[in-house]
Amino acid sequence: MATHALHGRSRRRINFDEHLPVDHRLNLVYRIGAGLMGLGLIVFGIFGIIDRIGFFDTGGDQVWSMNTNGALSWLSVAVGLLLLVGMVIGGNFASTLNMALGVLFVLSGFVNMALLDTDYNFLAFEIQNCMLSFVIGILLLVFGMYGRVGSALPHDNPYWRARHPELAEERDRQLERREDFPA
Repeated sequence: MATHALHGRSRRRINFDEHLPVDHRLNLVYRIGAGLMGLGLIVFGIFGIIDRIGFFDTGGDQVWSMNTNGALSWLSVAVGLLLLVGMVIGGNFASTLNMALGVLFVLSGFVNMALLDTDYNFLAFEIQNCMLSFVIGILLLVFGMYGRVGSALPHDNPYWRARHPELAEERDRQLERREDFPA
């Protein structure tokens, strides 16, 4: 059933920065997720760069049992640095960045799996690289969606309030009544 047809007015947009304090507990999850994934990608990329593998070499050079080449190493360092920037900025930026990069990693796993035995496999992916891409993508999605998506978000959560504005207003009125008339 289309519930949006019942309300008659469009959903209002919410500026999440106004509702989430800088030291909110979700901020720590977004930052740790971005930082750990970024650090791992940077180290993987640096090991590939140190080995001086050809930029588009598909000869089977490995780092941490993963195939790599110069292009994949530099790409890993760039994405890792982007995730570290997300960790430094934190908040909604880190959450959104984690979700966006998580989707890109999952898509990359599928695309590179389709390209495994073709001449277009210029990042030298093997099946283990595809599986790692899926794992990193899912972890980034989990880190990014933590506190944003779920069936049991608390009613003071800004994401819940943005999705249920009428219920949020009613809850605010009930809280005001309780404060005015304590039991």
